[in-house]
Amino acid sequence: MVGAMSEDRQTGRQDRSGFEDDVAEATFAPSSPAESGSPASDWLADEPVVLAAIPQVADPSPIGWLARRRHRLQRWWRGASHNLRGSVYMMSALLVYAVMVGSIKHVGGVIPLVQILLIRQIIMSVIIVAFSAGSLGPMLRTTRPGLQVVRSVLTLISMLCGFTAIIKIPLAQATAIGFSQVLFVTIAAVLVLKEVVDARRWAATIIGFAGVLIMLRPSGDGLDLYAMMAVGGAVFGAGITVSVRMLAATERTDTILIYQGLVLIALLAVPGWLFWVPPTTEQWLWLLVLSLFGTAGQWLITRAYQVGEAAALAPLDFSRLILASLTGFVFFAEIPALSTWIGAAIVIGATLYTIRKNARPLVVPTASA
Repeated sequence: MVGAMSEDRQTGRQDRSGFEDDVAEATFAPSSPAESGSPASDWLADEPVVLAAIPQVADPSPIGWLARRRHRLQRWWRGASHNLRGSVYMMSALLVYAVMVGSIKHVGGVIPLVQILLIRQIIMSVIIVAFSAGSLGPMLRTTRPGLQVVRSVLTLISMLCGFTAIIKIPLAQATAIGFSQVLFVTIAAVLVLKEVVDARRWAATIIGFAGVLIMLRPSGDGLDLYAMMAVGGAVFGAGITVSVRMLAATERTDTILIYQGLVLIALLAVPGWLFWVPPTTEQWLWLLVLSLFGTAGQWLITRAYQVGEAAALAPLDFSRLILASLTGFVFFAEIPALSTWIGAAIVIGATLYTIRKNARPLVVPTASA
């Protein structure tokens, strides 16, 4: 689905400003030669007036109103900046992901996670192939199959850790800890991509990890295992980010996703069969919902970063914490602890600083005259 769908870029704009006037003229036009007092031939020349007898034209108020709103929305969309369009895609993705995460938490207590991920990946892969528009051959063509497999394995581990945390601990806490992924990306970029990180970014990273520790709430009994799994999801999520950066130069988005599907289905097939729990009709519905919403969310967030600038969109990602808190409170009666909010504020502040530093263009020295 990602890479096969594209934004509608029609540039023609239909002007409906005279539509109501045309209908008014048709309404008050004479209906017979006798009423008009003109010859029949002249009356026949005005034959198009009988279009007023068509219900859609005679009473245009409902269709005309919807059409006007639609065209106004289209004009607004075409005139919107790239970052505004990207923001719309991003917020839509976050809303969609909120439904997916809530669905996983709902069925995760009775359906094994490996089974959920297997069903989700099968449905996602089928959708990607269905929207490939006959380009399955080019989609499967890759110059870096080894890295594709590595990225897919990292994705599986990240989902197993992150979704287990979502099922077992409050949504707000799992979501807030997940924001530390940007901090782990900084470390991975230094170790793997050999990027240079200045002292300020290192300081922001250390402060961010302090916020993570606050949310983990270490005690004499040690750290919460499931909170640590949320950290693990962020660590392997950072590995996904770095691997995608390495693949971006040569690989298509749909190629990355289809290889992810093939590898994950192969890895999950046996454990999914061994731990299979027959879902009820209601559970199948939730599994279908989380699969469809997960696919839609992946497309929307990919589209957002294709349209808008990463530095402008990334801060919107923190609204996930609000959505997660509301979802957890309304549907699962979860109330985030004060330590979660304090730690989240520290992590978000450190992450925003890191994002702004990453967004600054390099200053290229100019030759002196």
